Amino acid sequence: MDQEQARRWLATALHEARAGLAEGGIPIGAALYGADGSLLGRGHNRRVQDGDPSAHGETAAFRAAGRQRSYRGTTMVTTLSPCWYCSGLVRQFGISRVVVGEAETFHGGHDWLAEHGVEVVVLDDPECVALMREFIAQHPSLWNEDIGHE
Repeated sequence: MDQEQARRWLATALHEARAGLAEGGIPIGAALYGADGSLLGRGHNRRVQDGDPSAHGETAAFRAAGRQRSYRGTTMVTTLSPCWYCSGLVRQFGISRVVVGEAETFHGGHDWLAEHGVEVVVLDDPECVALMREFIAQHPSLWNEDIGHE
């Protein structure tokens, strides 16, 4: 995948992550792009805001995209390496590619996705890293809750 395009798409997910943070939530954003490059859906983690442990950024973007006949050729863009739950969503529906903003603060399931034929692009974006590091430092218990570490 073209790195410039991946970074442009990441800007959408970063906007969502910032929106989540401004709402008092966890700053993880995502966007689902179609095979033709059109934005199908976007969203951010709303676990705190909605009191819903399944309201992850990737699931919000997926739901916002609505029903698609096929997910072949689509790209899930996320500011943070997807957790196992969101990695499962990618595999279940055959999303072809995942663009990961960063995997330094959390190394989710993107290696597993790559092992199962999903194209994975890890950008190591400094803005994504800084956003998560600051959040983790300020809200360690909320972060540990989000990743399943009590």
